[in-house]
Amino acid sequence: MTAMASRSERLSGWGRYPVATCSVADASTVEDVRRTLAVSPQLIGRGLGRSYGDSSLNPDRTLRFTGMDRVLAFDADTGRTVCEAGLSLDALIDLFLPRGWFAPVTPGTKFVTVGGMIASDVHGKNHHRDGSFCDHVEWIELLLPERGLVRCSRDEHRDLFEATCGGMGLTGAIVRACFRLLRVPTASIRQRTARARDLDALLTLAEESLDWTYSVAWVDCLAKGRSLGRSVLFLGEHARVDELPAAHRSDPLARRARRRKSVPLDLPSFVLGPLSVRLFNELYYFRQKAGEAVVDLDPYFYPLDAVGDWNRIYGRRGFVQYQCVLPLENSRQGLISLLEAISGAGQGSFLAVLKRMGGQSSGMLSFPRPGYTLALDFPLAAGTLALLDRLDAITVAHGGRVYLAKDARICAERFAAGYPRLQEFRDTRRRWNLDQRFRSLQSERLGI
Repeated sequence: MTAMASRSERLSGWGRYPVATCSVADASTVEDVRRTLAVSPQLIGRGLGRSYGDSSLNPDRTLRFTGMDRVLAFDADTGRTVCEAGLSLDALIDLFLPRGWFAPVTPGTKFVTVGGMIASDVHGKNHHRDGSFCDHVEWIELLLPERGLVRCSRDEHRDLFEATCGGMGLTGAIVRACFRLLRVPTASIRQRTARARDLDALLTLAEESLDWTYSVAWVDCLAKGRSLGRSVLFLGEHARVDELPAAHRSDPLARRARRRKSVPLDLPSFVLGPLSVRLFNELYYFRQKAGEAVVDLDPYFYPLDAVGDWNRIYGRRGFVQYQCVLPLENSRQGLISLLEAISGAGQGSFLAVLKRMGGQSSGMLSFPRPGYTLALDFPLAAGTLALLDRLDAITVAHGGRVYLAKDARICAERFAAGYPRLQEFRDTRRRWNLDQRFRSLQSERLGI
């Protein structure tokens, strides 16, 4: 069997921290994957590199799946779709939205692959109603070094299926998957915007709005005192044709053209200093007007995708995204403690997002659980990692967990405290003889 060509590349996640020199191979077919497995003592898969930290980095061999991007089957009656793991969500939407279909769950960027969405068990603004992406996956095909192609589902090799959903690529090479798309009437969202003066007002609004399909809040994480947690809540529903502006009703599934901007260089650190973030937060909060409007799908779900290479805003040193979820019964007090620690440190984030989560996901290492999840970006600067250590301690003390797809630095002990099925995951990897073959810098750091 001829070995696939590989080359040395400097890689990172979307946060650009950490950076590692990796031996990279690209796969366009299942046979490419098979050949790479045959000559690689260990490896990790990689899609479009949108996990934030070190979960898709392995210096010995990183296998990129973006060449495996074909749709293999589609049922126009049910929305059932079979595709290769390297298909991007962007391409999926371009292909199926004009036909009236959309992803059942979408993260905040469409520049991710289906394999990455499964490995991270991504969630979106509708988790409180529709769960995570893997809740809509019917089966997954993995290529394993010793057993070849293995299909797993809730009915077949369930242990492997539940380990793969949210398993960060550590259970084999995901090559194909089957899931159901969501039928939608238009390419627009009916959005309701509401301002909340503080955290309690936000949580009340969020709980009263659980009948809305989509819900997400921007939080001013530098606000203090009586304004702690002041926010803007954005609710959404797929707009009906009769709710569209008259000019758009003749072609309700058309997406409006967006001019995509880009960040051409790494910005200096002062651009996102505390004063700049505070000013941005003040302006953003007061510019949001309460009420309803019909907006295009892209700016509602993917506002940052309109800016290419937006991660360069944080400068050459990169940034860390911190995302945790707190159980519902502890969410209020945990969020107060987190926001007080952030505002007290003066290291606020202008990208601070709060979402309500619904049921517990079935994946052994899946992130979602009932409660509230808070996600924030922090430029790497003096004191950043120490602040994040304090946030870890608060999260664990309130029974929460940190999201592996966003993590770049949590310690093994605090990670393990949030994942009660971790040992089951380790046992499943050993049972399938995968624990020494699929590894990443993250898995080694955390002892997964």
